[in-house]
Amino acid sequence: MKSSKLVSYTGLSPNHSGRRTHAIDRITPHAVVGQLSVERICGCFAGKDSQASCNYAIGADGRIGLCVDEANRSWCSSSRDNDQRSVTIECASDLTEPYAMKPEVYAALVNLCADICKRNGKKRLVWIAERDKALRYEVKSDEMLLTVHRWFANKSCPGNWLMERLGSLADEVNGKLGV
Repeated sequence: MKSSKLVSYTGLSPNHSGRRTHAIDRITPHAVVGQLSVERICGCFAGKDSQASCNYAIGADGRIGLCVDEANRSWCSSSRDNDQRSVTIECASDLTEPYAMKPEVYAALVNLCADICKRNGKKRLVWIAERDKALRYEVKSDEMLLTVHRWFANKSCPGNWLMERLGSLADEVNGKLGV
């Protein structure tokens, strides 16, 4: 399993659980809460003290960084089970709710999600807004499911700005996948 060729910066974190125990069939985008550079986002996870990480980071200028190899489980969504099967992406955002993302960040997120789907043999990205329905959904072998951090912890992540756009995100990614 190879990580994305869209990566322009690598700042690997020691905070991960090694090889995944479940095939990748989810993508979990997060709001990092700050218009940070990709180097700064990866730097947040550089020390063992943080006890957190993500697979990818998208800086405020839209550059993509690798923090944890895609083959490994990051510590990102407050759910071991979700992180075992999800590629996690921290995205630069505003400091306050609704945690808006710059157009460059959102565009990079669309491109990275499409790339993740393609490299993992997925032909469709699925968004189901209702938590329980989404988590009960049987992901087909050629699908990827979007999940969100707030489903697993008392957090607002990824913020209302992205929550309102997850259906559009899925549609844009599916357009790039030819669906």
